[in-house]
Amino acid sequence: AWFIASCKEDGMRPGDVPVHDGQTQKMAEIYQAYQDQCEREGVVDFAELLLRTYELMRDDAMLREHYQRRFRHILVDEFQDTNRLQYRWLQMFAPPPDGLQPGSPQGVFAVGDDDQSIYAFRGARVGNMADFLLEYSVQHQIKLEQNYRSCGSILDTANELISHNKSRLGKNLRTDQGLGELIRVVESPSDYAEAQWFLEEAQQLHRAGIERREIALLYRSNAQSRVLESALFNAGVPYRVYGGLRFFERAEIKHALAYLRCVANPDHDLAFERIVNVPKRGLGDATLEQLHVYARRKGLPLIAAARQLIETDELKPKPRGTLRELTKAFARWNSLIDTMKHNELAEMVPEESGYTDMWQKERTPEAAGRLENLKELVRSMEEFPDLAAFLEHVALVMDTNDNSDDERISIMTLHAAKGLEFETVFLPGWEESLFPNQRALDESGKAGLEEERRLAYVGITRARRRAKLYFATNRRLHG
Repeated sequence: AWFIASCKEDGMRPGDVPVHDGQTQKMAEIYQAYQDQCEREGVVDFAELLLRTYELMRDDAMLREHYQRRFRHILVDEFQDTNRLQYRWLQMFAPPPDGLQPGSPQGVFAVGDDDQSIYAFRGARVGNMADFLLEYSVQHQIKLEQNYRSCGSILDTANELISHNKSRLGKNLRTDQGLGELIRVVESPSDYAEAQWFLEEAQQLHRAGIERREIALLYRSNAQSRVLESALFNAGVPYRVYGGLRFFERAEIKHALAYLRCVANPDHDLAFERIVNVPKRGLGDATLEQLHVYARRKGLPLIAAARQLIETDELKPKPRGTLRELTKAFARWNSLIDTMKHNELAEMVPEESGYTDMWQKERTPEAAGRLENLKELVRSMEEFPDLAAFLEHVALVMDTNDNSDDERISIMTLHAAKGLEFETVFLPGWEESLFPNQRALDESGKAGLEEERRLAYVGITRARRRAKLYFATNRRLHG
């Protein structure tokens, strides 16, 4: 889905995809099959709406001229978040000056901040703004440099940081609110100490009269939230994950926990139902219904019922073999509880069940983050004496749900924070490979580093009065 959307946003149909190897050839074939299915069903996806409109305008001169005459003035907002196809749209509605035709628009007004372009992973192209200035020979460029949110020290820091990006249009934010508190950079010995220091400072601010809703914790990677959430939960401090789920509410964590619950307690039917077909094992609804009927008839938990059912002739050979392998796996994992470290067992179960492999094969931007979260789950278990104690802790955390939005600290990713503002912002994990993110650097090089810098710029400028940056000398990552 990500590949198809990317192709469409670049204006490419299946036949236009440059084929470099067998993998891209296969992807192009899937793209074509997907398009054929959409045609049969008479449906379109979002990127298709953009691409079809572009193709209509491109291929039908009368239609194109009609809309060029109809829209005399065009406003583009959030220009830094547009993709290649949306920019081509603009060129169709309002051709650049060297291609002006009679009746084409007299004015294009574009608003954007190239320093806040942080959605390259969704197809946004920061270069559209520079291209627009050049291709449209822009005569009137207005820089909005007066800032009404942040105090001087925050803006000075943000300006200095973003000045290292070479491919930017350039501006220098200023304020008349005075210097304010200096930004603090805090070194901590570990990520646990980092979380504890953040907690203590947040509590101190709250005691000084600052409302919790005016305090935000912004991190680069979702996997960081587990340690931070744990510190807040253990201290009884209410919080909410803005624009996302709490760590133990994420789908991949719920699945992994369901596996572990079945290992610890083979009678846990809800957990078994969650993962019996995750990853896909070819156990259809009919097979699962047979299993439920048998379990009810015999008064047995599902796993115990499955062990008996596979010894009968009631199931077809394939599902019988699949259930046999699954029940054997759970019996073997359960036998290791007393002889193996619980965190090592937690690493083994997703590996041997095929769950980790399922996410490794998933070619989406979210898959890598899910794998990081699974590793963080394993790491989090080191704090507990055994599997039972860990699962009990998780049950307590999951059961805590304070709905009073007004009095909760907001925690979120830097991406989710765009457009928001807080009195105080805490920014943990500012260390090489975590932020700037190593994957972004490996995949995009200098362009990736510049995007990471823009993300840091967005994070710092969320703060009105104070911002605190944290880095740890030791942090457990990937074990």
